[in-house]
Amino acid sequence: MERVTVPIPGRSYDVMIGAGVAAAAAELLPDIGAATRAFVVFDQAVAGWLAPLQEALADRGLHTYPLAVPSGEQAKSMDVYGTLLHQLATQEAHRDDLLLALGGGSVGDLAGFVASTYMRGMRFAQAPTTLVAQVDAAIGGKTAVNLPEGKNLVGSFYQPIVVLCDVEALATLADRDYRSGLAEVAKYALALDVELLAELETDPGPVLSRDTGALTRLVTRCVAIKARTVAADERDAGERLFLNYGHTLGHALERIDAFEGRSHGEAVAIGMVFAARLAERRGIAEPGLAPRTVRLLSSLGLETGGPLPPVRDILAAFRMDKKYAGGVRFVLLVNVGRPRVVEGVGDDELAAVLREMGATG
Repeated sequence: MERVTVPIPGRSYDVMIGAGVAAAAAELLPDIGAATRAFVVFDQAVAGWLAPLQEALADRGLHTYPLAVPSGEQAKSMDVYGTLLHQLATQEAHRDDLLLALGGGSVGDLAGFVASTYMRGMRFAQAPTTLVAQVDAAIGGKTAVNLPEGKNLVGSFYQPIVVLCDVEALATLADRDYRSGLAEVAKYALALDVELLAELETDPGPVLSRDTGALTRLVTRCVAIKARTVAADERDAGERLFLNYGHTLGHALERIDAFEGRSHGEAVAIGMVFAARLAERRGIAEPGLAPRTVRLLSSLGLETGGPLPPVRDILAAFRMDKKYAGGVRFVLLVNVGRPRVVEGVGDDELAAVLREMGATG
């Protein structure tokens, strides 16, 4: 079992990574005072993990109240958010109780936002069960729900008290969900960790086969990168922006498809190809970055092309990005491991690259 600390002053917490972490939850939870209740937000995809977690929490003296939500991005709506608040109030939940997210990134985003706002904040823990959530979404305190106009437009920064990453949960993921998580791994490798990139380019086999030891090392490595980044820039004012590599177009594609088309990772993969092509077109990166990006993503089983929505729809979605300011902000790479934030990229340039990738209009 590995431990990575997210060293935010006054609010540091540990991320525990390995096989059997969920069963050891009673030992791994930090001080929870006199709390006697844990409200567990989960979706049906992870219902099989609920009973073992309840047993572990019972060993800590916590009675659990399961709160089921829809799967995927459909959980991240204002309606579901409101329903959870009413359920907590009906159960007379108090701020000293524990709210625990069991599931993927969407469950964690939703539950974290509920925890940050109910009674102005209650204890919150994460037990992520997908690769996307374990390497990225559950770490760093970003919580949010979606609006029809855009992704993650309503949310808060709210750190958990602990994150429990049981890599055994990754063995049960559907292939598509697992590959989606590999897009976030590729993001770290391309933008921030050239040694990880070299390992994946040389032999992705252990990761693709979901070897337990390889997964523990992989998740630990990605979490360590994010922990350092979040500690240095909790609220996205500087270095943390690099973690958005590939996400600007990715979020736009998710929003256009009403969060029912490409998965988050599939959309981010296309976003990284777009960012690489944009960097080459601008002369920021030398030719070769885009083909290298395509080779890596393809080796991990991710699509790098496919039909895109009309250009006008993508440009409209870009304008709803939280970081839009007179133009679109992108994270681009000078080279692998060398990210740069570029402000105010105009519509004409964006449209040109989108058309090169097959978008019409």
